[in-house]
Amino acid sequence: MTTVGVLGGGQLARMLALAGAPLGVRFLVVDSVADACASQVAPLMQADWRDFAALETFAARIDVATFDFENVPAETAQWLTEHTAVYPNPRALSLAQDRLAEKTLFREIGLDTPAFAEVDSKADLQRALAEIGCPAILKTRRLGYDGKGQFRIKSPEDIDAAWAALGQVPLILEAFVPFERELSVVAVRSREGEFRSYPLTQNWHADGILSMSLAPAPDSAELAEQATSLARRIAEALDYVGVFALELFVHQGRLLGNEMAPRVHNSGHWTIEGAPCSQFENHVRAVLGLPLGDTSSLGVNVMFNWIGDLPAPAPVLAEPRAHWHDYGKEPRAGRKVGHATLCAFTPLEMRDRLARVALALGREAQAAPVLAVLTAVPE
Repeated sequence: MTTVGVLGGGQLARMLALAGAPLGVRFLVVDSVADACASQVAPLMQADWRDFAALETFAARIDVATFDFENVPAETAQWLTEHTAVYPNPRALSLAQDRLAEKTLFREIGLDTPAFAEVDSKADLQRALAEIGCPAILKTRRLGYDGKGQFRIKSPEDIDAAWAALGQVPLILEAFVPFERELSVVAVRSREGEFRSYPLTQNWHADGILSMSLAPAPDSAELAEQATSLARRIAEALDYVGVFALELFVHQGRLLGNEMAPRVHNSGHWTIEGAPCSQFENHVRAVLGLPLGDTSSLGVNVMFNWIGDLPAPAPVLAEPRAHWHDYGKEPRAGRKVGHATLCAFTPLEMRDRLARVALALGREAQAAPVLAVLTAVPE
């Protein structure tokens, strides 16, 4: 039986294992903590990312290695390539770990970005802010996700506070973009170079963390074509294998590159029930060299992301075509602990279901922008 090794034992590894089980695939997870939630569905080895003796044992027990988050050290991924197949490749992982390299690649393949500048000193920050202007966002080049490692600079008077907060590591300054929409395209590329993408998804964030997703994003056929083409160029430039997400802003009707995630992605969770083949199954297929599955949408899909703690599931499960996912994590502020997906055949049907769920859970404010978008869709 084939065994996939996953570096990282969070909910993404958990859902990869659940998706791979019907294919007859076993999983082995390695994580630095012993109680990672993927251990509830797959065997887990506890090891530090640079414990190469333990990783050698891990590599000997698997047929291919992949990742459930992008902050595994690139040197660990490179070391693993000498012991087993690794997808996506270490170059793709390394590039996605560095916001400066990531934005540079975006521009090289024809995807515009907000203005940005490398910042290695306080003097660099002063010069960059003078060029880019305010407001701007100072970010760590590495290890930032879900709004972490960022400081919004509203005026030059914020420079000292921003530098005190983040100045110990390499940084990037990015222009703040008053975007109209946040979109993402989740795509997959096989070992043989076959490429497929899921419908464009519209996303809403709260405190830097994904709050809700709507797929397919309404009124976005032209943008979807552009986003898919850009994602394909990125995948081919990196010789990428597996699922990845390209996060985008829409500003004055055009796409701007925000970030790339070299893994299955939160904004693609709706595909578990909303597509014939989920992003998780397609990732397993891709890294094992199997044919890719159908990435079309089965209707209209809305995902609630549960942050901090789980609400009562009953109001969601009372709806037709509603699905609940508990990640088996202890509640904690800012922690992703689960999600729910509502599926429907029409925007009108989705509006009714979403409104009922939001009212029952006291999440009207969270759902309001999604309902506004759905209301604007012609019947």
